[in-house]
Amino acid sequence: MTASERANTLVFEDVAFAYAPGATPAVDGVSLAVAPGELVGVIGPNGSGKSTLARLAAGLVHPGRGVVRVVGQDTRTVPRGALARSLALVPQRDEAAFAFSAWEVVLMGRAPHLGFFGLERPEDRQIAEDALRACEAWSLRARQFASLSGGEQKRVAIARALAQQTPVLVLDEPTAFLDIHHQVALLDLVAARVRETQMAALLVVHDLNLAAQYCDRLLLLRSGVPVALGGIAEVMTYRRIRETFGVDVYVGVNELTRARYFVPMRGCAAPLATGTDSDSEASASTAPSVS
Repeated sequence: MTASERANTLVFEDVAFAYAPGATPAVDGVSLAVAPGELVGVIGPNGSGKSTLARLAAGLVHPGRGVVRVVGQDTRTVPRGALARSLALVPQRDEAAFAFSAWEVVLMGRAPHLGFFGLERPEDRQIAEDALRACEAWSLRARQFASLSGGEQKRVAIARALAQQTPVLVLDEPTAFLDIHHQVALLDLVAARVRETQMAALLVVHDLNLAAQYCDRLLLLRSGVPVALGGIAEVMTYRRIRETFGVDVYVGVNELTRARYFVPMRGCAAPLATGTDSDSEASASTAPSVS
C-alpha cells in the first residue's frame, strides 16, 4: 500500500444510491474519508441509510452517483478477491455462515490470503485461534454457527473479520445482541486494533453512548442525507439529537472520562424533523445537562 493510498483508506465521494430506478435514494450526497488509525461512527434513526453505507463500502452494492474507494480502488471495478484482502465486513446478520462451525467461520477470514489450492497453513490457524480468543469465543469453536445465540454469532463474526487482517474494517451494528460486558470488551478490542494496526474503521451503531465513547468522528444521517460530520462535541449536540431522532435527551459529561452521555427523557418524544439540518451549534451546555 502506497503512502497516498493509506492517506484516506476508505473514501466516499458524493455518493448516492437507490435500491430501484426512480426510488428515493437510500443514501444521497455522502462524502467521507476514513484515515488509517481512525474509527468513524455512523449514527442516525432507523431507515437513515446507515447499513446501506456499509454495503456500499463493502462493494455489495454500487453507487448510482459518485465513487467509493477502498485503498485507492474503485469498488465497482476491483476484483472481489482483491477487495476481500483490503476490507472486512461484519454484517448485521450472517445467514451464509449458518451451515458451518464457529471455527470454520473464522477460518473463512483467511480465505483471501490462501494460495491456489485454498489450504490453511499453520499460521492461518494460529491467526484464527488468536482472533477467537480475543473475542472471548474460543469455547464456541466446535459449535455450529446456527446454534449460537445472537450475541455469540456476533463475537464469531467479529473474530472472522479480525482474522482477515485487512487495512479497512466495516462493522454494521456489531454490538447488537451483546450483553454490556461483551459490548465494552469487543469495542475496546476493535478500538485497540484500529490504533495498533492503523486500520481505517467504519462503525454503524445505534447506541449514542457507545458512539460517543469510542468514535474519533461521527457521520450523522437522516433520510439518507448527511446532517453533520465531525467530532463528538460538534455532531452530538442536544439540538441535533432532538431534531434528528425526535426525542428530548439529557446530555451529560462523564466526570471521569469526559465522554458525553445521553439519557432519553420519558414522555418527551417530539415529531421527527424533515429535510437537512443547516446548522445546529447548540452544545451540551445549552441543553438540559450536567455542566
